[in-house]
Amino acid sequence: MSQGYISIGSNIDKEIYIPASIKALSQLFGELIISSVYSSESVGFTGDSFYNLVVGFSSELTVKEVAKHLRNIELANGRTQESQKFSSRTLDLDLLLYDDLIINDGRLQIPRDEIQSYAFVLEPLAEVAPTLRHPVNDLSYAELWERFDKSDLKQHKIFPDWA
Repeated sequence: MSQGYISIGSNIDKEIYIPASIKALSQLFGELIISSVYSSESVGFTGDSFYNLVVGFSSELTVKEVAKHLRNIELANGRTQESQKFSSRTLDLDLLLYDDLIINDGRLQIPRDEIQSYAFVLEPLAEVAPTLRHPVNDLSYAELWERFDKSDLKQHKIFPDWA
């Protein structure tokens, strides 16, 4: 059984698409480990704020099968094939980690660079997997979050009704 972590984000109808994604992921993987939900400003473009969280799961699927399922969930929830990296979106599901795999194969990058680059990924990951170690730099996610530059942090924990 493999252990994985997925970053979930939305800034279009987020009260609809985030719960829908959690339901779809639960149907696919069973019990999930779910972080708090964070509201953060859009990064790299001007747009509405995002809701972000991280979920952990166990699966016997291959990493490529998991990635394909995540893409299908995005598309089933209004994401378009043409959506750009820095743009508004109904749903963004990024496979952050899958066991201790290191992959950089076109669209599939594990561990995702975003883990160490963006607070909206690292903080919820450190919350649900504080002692887990990054497969490249061997630091725990709690250590990475502790070292993260929070001087310009533009996110906060929220408590939506569906969470």
